[in-house]
Amino acid sequence: MSVKIQNLSKQYKEQVALNNISLEIKQGEIVGLLGPNGAGKTTMMRSITGSLSFDKGSILVNGMDTQKFSFKTKSIIGYLPENNPLYMDMYVKEYLNFVAAIHKTTIDGISKVIEKVGLQKEQNKKISQLSKGYKQRVGLAQAILFDPEILILDEPTNGLDPNQIIEIRQLIQELGQMKTVILSTHIMQEVEALCSRVILLNKGSIIQDRSIEEFKGKYSTLEEAFFEYTHS
Repeated sequence: MSVKIQNLSKQYKEQVALNNISLEIKQGEIVGLLGPNGAGKTTMMRSITGSLSFDKGSILVNGMDTQKFSFKTKSIIGYLPENNPLYMDMYVKEYLNFVAAIHKTTIDGISKVIEKVGLQKEQNKKISQLSKGYKQRVGLAQAILFDPEILILDEPTNGLDPNQIIEIRQLIQELGQMKTVILSTHIMQEVEALCSRVILLNKGSIIQDRSIEEFKGKYSTLEEAFFEYTHS
């Protein structure tokens, strides 16, 4: 399941969010999307999911244009946004049943997903009662509940404690063996642990697209390379 972006541009009034970017991500890749705040990462991810319109260019998901086949392409993309919008007055399992109904997915797999993301003890609580880390798990659960072929994860370990981070990283690695994963994070250790490839955005343009080792190049760490590439 591939994602192909061709000459994608998006502008908010005077601010250029995406400047004629092109890239291709193939099935089985876990790609780290990096960049400073305001670089265009979230705009690109939202454009792929179809939740944001763009000005120019095209996005093909498994060869299907996301504008012409929006319903079909949305049905095979799981998305965890950075702000993780949830219905706070719903109970965890109730909410996941609701998501399953939207996607016309059987509810049989909900218990398995709850176990996968470690929500067994929290499933009968209201979402508003959960810690930030457990709310993040609920967001991840809704993203993978309908077994999407493409996963787009914006800061997936945000708010998790060190043990939870390890568990969620292991889950993402497992999912990445069968799915195409695009992962945005500010945690460089997460990129090294999960990704084989880095796409670095800055001021709406791709300034690096290469393997982890090539991206590091002469620098000793990813943090050092990131700083040098984006500091100017």
